[in-house]
Amino acid sequence: MNGKWFNFYKKQGKVAKQAHIGFPKDSYEREMGKEGFFGPVTHFYHKHKHTGWTDFQGDNRPRAFDTNLFGSSQATPWDAHVLLKNNQVKIRMWTLDSSMKKLVRNADGDDLLFFHQGTADLYSDFGHMVVKEGDYLMLPKGTMWRLETTNSCEILMIESSNGHYQLPDKGLLGPNAIVDAAVYRTPEINAAFQQQYSDDDWTVQVKRLQKISTINYPFNPLDAIGWQGDLMPVALNWRDISPVMSHRFHVPPSAHTTFLGNRFVVCTFVPRLFETNPESLKVPFYHNNDDYDEVLFYHSGNFFSRDNIHPGMITLHPTGFTHGPHPKAMKNAFTQNNVMTEEVAVMIDTRDPLEVCDAAEQVEWPEYVNSWQEQK
Repeated sequence: MNGKWFNFYKKQGKVAKQAHIGFPKDSYEREMGKEGFFGPVTHFYHKHKHTGWTDFQGDNRPRAFDTNLFGSSQATPWDAHVLLKNNQVKIRMWTLDSSMKKLVRNADGDDLLFFHQGTADLYSDFGHMVVKEGDYLMLPKGTMWRLETTNSCEILMIESSNGHYQLPDKGLLGPNAIVDAAVYRTPEINAAFQQQYSDDDWTVQVKRLQKISTINYPFNPLDAIGWQGDLMPVALNWRDISPVMSHRFHVPPSAHTTFLGNRFVVCTFVPRLFETNPESLKVPFYHNNDDYDEVLFYHSGNFFSRDNIHPGMITLHPTGFTHGPHPKAMKNAFTQNNVMTEEVAVMIDTRDPLEVCDAAEQVEWPEYVNSWQEQK
């Protein structure tokens, strides 16, 4: 049976003239909504910041992890550190210092690789393609592939377990908005691919239900001479994303959705102009995301809403508490010194709770929960 949301509007007391614009004097806005930023919503206006806690006990707390502290490299993605997971998504951090000696295939779901650092040549069933820093690389479930490195690579891996990656509906913005299909890159059966045909022995590692099976061949199975269809690996660099902006209104994170998984979304925050209306909020608003766990991977730039966060770190804000900008950022809530933001970050919002794995706990910054406290 299909339901529908309650759809009547009420208001009480002193409120803003509209969301994120023109707050009542000396108040702080807090957003509470359903289904992330996609459902019905209410905005509260408070006398105090609801991130102004003096103590926070329990497991359901904001957490931060520094992947720069991992010292070793891994020969295949299946050896990479699993940081966060649930039944729909697995988030890994993979360091690859040298070219892969084996082929791999994921039989559990599509893989999305974000190249935090490094350059590599992808060889797959579909051909050859160069991938570099700032690239997303989407590999459909069942693709056979390997990477030849030009230099050391740091790769954020997001597996859509038992699912697929699709594109968001851009609605009124039209087909060329945010990401124009013209900028997607796909593999080619080119000279580099043809040169790797061989009768040498090759091994394929197949991951299924988180277990590895091996298949040995007396030849290189990446030997396609052609293909046709509409299923293939796709690469996208963050520099080719045109973000949704409003000169008056701080748009929600959902407007920056780049990929849809099964019960999760992947969003990309890229540099954009700050809002110009003097009454408009110019930092992320305080909010309760009571249906989604929020993960942010910080890639590059100045993370204007965060303090003591640097590239290569990951934060987790689980459902159930108010979160938002750190105190230093709120001092610039309505006035910014720069014209544009400078940050590049990947956000993963999951509809189901995430488990923090042992590898993440080894590189955790335990004081992150206290970073919202005002400095005396």
